[in-house]
Amino acid sequence: MSEGVFFADRFAELQQTQGNDVAIVFEDRNITFGDLISRSWQVGNGLLEMGIPRQERIAHLGKNSPEFFELFIAGCASAHALAGINWRLAGPEVEQILNYTENSVLFVDREFYPTIEAIEGNLTHIKHIIALDGGHERWLDYAQWRDAQADTRPDVTINGDDDILHLYTSGTTGLPKGVQLTNQGYLDVFNAFTSDGIFDIDQSSVFINVMPLFHVGGVNPTVMPLLGGAKVNLLTDFEPTRVLDTLANEGITNALFVPAMIQMLLQEPNVRNRDYSKLEYIYYGASPISESVLTEALEVFGCKFIQLYGATENYGLATKLPPEVHVPGSEKLRSCGRAVKGLTIKIVDGDGNEVPTGEVGEIMIQCDWLLKSYWKKPEESAEVTAGGWYHSGDAASVDEEGFVYIKDRVKDMIITGGENVFPAEVENALHSHPDITDVAVIGVPDDKWGEAIVAAVVLGPGVELSETEVIDYARTQVAGFKVPKAINFIDALPRNPSGKILRRELRAPYWEGKTRGV
Repeated sequence: MSEGVFFADRFAELQQTQGNDVAIVFEDRNITFGDLISRSWQVGNGLLEMGIPRQERIAHLGKNSPEFFELFIAGCASAHALAGINWRLAGPEVEQILNYTENSVLFVDREFYPTIEAIEGNLTHIKHIIALDGGHERWLDYAQWRDAQADTRPDVTINGDDDILHLYTSGTTGLPKGVQLTNQGYLDVFNAFTSDGIFDIDQSSVFINVMPLFHVGGVNPTVMPLLGGAKVNLLTDFEPTRVLDTLANEGITNALFVPAMIQMLLQEPNVRNRDYSKLEYIYYGASPISESVLTEALEVFGCKFIQLYGATENYGLATKLPPEVHVPGSEKLRSCGRAVKGLTIKIVDGDGNEVPTGEVGEIMIQCDWLLKSYWKKPEESAEVTAGGWYHSGDAASVDEEGFVYIKDRVKDMIITGGENVFPAEVENALHSHPDITDVAVIGVPDDKWGEAIVAAVVLGPGVELSETEVIDYARTQVAGFKVPKAINFIDALPRNPSGKILRRELRAPYWEGKTRGV
């Protein structure tokens, strides 16, 4: 796309040039570009008819479906931003996010009707709830509402700094942060993906996407191919057999997974009894791939592998570990690659000074595709982009060839199975138990998930709780992926003189002998 041609413009072009081509394959539906975009225009006109103010968030709670992209394209044309909510969250967490975002319209699919019904009375700003699958006695039926609107492109002026996507990332205080991603930013990162040869897309490309759409890693492998006129096979959930059947039977050329998914695919009993000859690239991220998994995956799938490192704040793209490095025994496999074209990385110490090659410091990133802001959090926004650089919170070194080696985190975030979890989120939940007086949460190495969550818990005097009781309580307070896998009962948490928990002391025994601390 050329400068100044924003997503709505590009989708309008695709409606004219590839209107009869299949854009999304979903279950038993083959959805053409013409139908997808016409329906998106209808949704955009419906939002305008409702009087939803320009740049307000339209929230989506549901698993992967084509309707997510109708909402996304609609917002690109009507100047609204789509806010994808993590469907794995517990009801109180969803309530917290919706009230923080202060949006007036929510789209929800059938599986999560009970979640919203349970918190509906506490939603302070929601005026319109639209049932994506229909059949709700009080809420608007999505298809009926959409199909009553005009299918012409909404007559709205689009600007480069308009937000088009609003994704939530965990906060150090346990509260979510809404990351504002713009038209121009997404245009710039799309150009980076294509100019660096990461997504080598044309009309013959066929992508599969099973990553959840509330993540930038789920949005990108669908939006980027669609913008290039490619076809996307969209799956609702990650089911290894279904994924492998799709790879083999639908002529998939490109796929993105986290390493835990690749490992689960390789464990499927009939993984070697399929034809993956059309597969050209597998992308992965969130954690490095183990040499044993890579060796088997190269043999089974016979395609090129690319590791991508990034964050929601930089649209999911910062570094690329190219295919030629994915060789068993290569030292470079421990790295996350080099900075992509158009992006600069520097490694700095605690005073902001660049460190020499090979020394560890914080990764700082500068590029044209950085977050606009954190929603309604000016202080945190200023802090994370101070000096015109994105402060990643990841500690790393860079070698003479520019390969980045992540060692640890400056911040406390845990990444488990591709999901970001801040200890404070889980600690706040466990602190609400009347018999728990102190708690600290850490990430420990896990062969399947990358990191597993472990909680060190201090009980009140004379109190007895079992590990199962603490874990069961956590399940009532936070999403399943945030629940600790193990509980260590201790007499007191290690703290420094100012009272800060020394997580590194708690983590050290688990990470001893590892080349990375994350």
